[in-house]
Amino acid sequence: MNGSFRNRGPRELCTGGEWIYGRNPVIECLRAGRRTVTEMILPPHEKNESDEIVSLRLTAQQRHIMIRNEPREKLDRLVKGGHHQGVALKTTGYPYVGFEDVLRDVEEDENAMVVVLDHLEDPQNVGSILRSACAAGVKGVIIAEDRTAGVTPAAVRASAGASEHLKVAHVVNLVRAMKDLQKAGMWFTGLDWGEDAKLYTEIDFKGRSGLVVGAEGDGISRLVRETCDFIAELPMPGGFESLNAGVAAGVAIYEMLRQKGA
Repeated sequence: MNGSFRNRGPRELCTGGEWIYGRNPVIECLRAGRRTVTEMILPPHEKNESDEIVSLRLTAQQRHIMIRNEPREKLDRLVKGGHHQGVALKTTGYPYVGFEDVLRDVEEDENAMVVVLDHLEDPQNVGSILRSACAAGVKGVIIAEDRTAGVTPAAVRASAGASEHLKVAHVVNLVRAMKDLQKAGMWFTGLDWGEDAKLYTEIDFKGRSGLVVGAEGDGISRLVRETCDFIAELPMPGGFESLNAGVAAGVAIYEMLRQKGA
């Protein structure tokens, strides 16, 4: 997942910056090396610091990143109660890639997988899906520019930092992006319900395959649903109406991977 990131757009530059928090997200942000880092917050020095904190101090010194030693209470206020584990990193905004970058990768890989997020608003769901996508080797994630959570610090935290190694493209029109990918040989399956829905294990995910995940509650929007080649549903014999979007997407992503012989 550490390939070149071409055609970087203006969204990668964030003059105000943002705070990435949590040990794994901070470690993965530094490891990926895709953002400009200006400051690191660590707990006050202790005699028996964990290996992670010692490593972060050393990394900051080697990269000439300013270190601030702050108590947990101050960091609580800074990240507005996020689960920070005493660690935070001041960086530029998330490095979105151009849609053409994802399209090019799909054209070059006959087994490419892409995930489309149709106006998800919960950063926990977004982060969970990004984590599954990264682990499964998804080529790219497509997110609508409006009415969506985007890759916020909370989503980065929920992804355990996996988002830092993914290609995520913001697009104005999801349907247009899907049609461009279909022209490149990709078939799209939407996670939804209805008379036209098939059991997710009955969908053929071989070859270039895309998965569409709809918004919490509302599901996939009408035009995006009509653009999908297939509609898939997960069995729910327990009688509960729906799964968490992040969980459902993870199940489907790994079915895609299983069918590709991974």
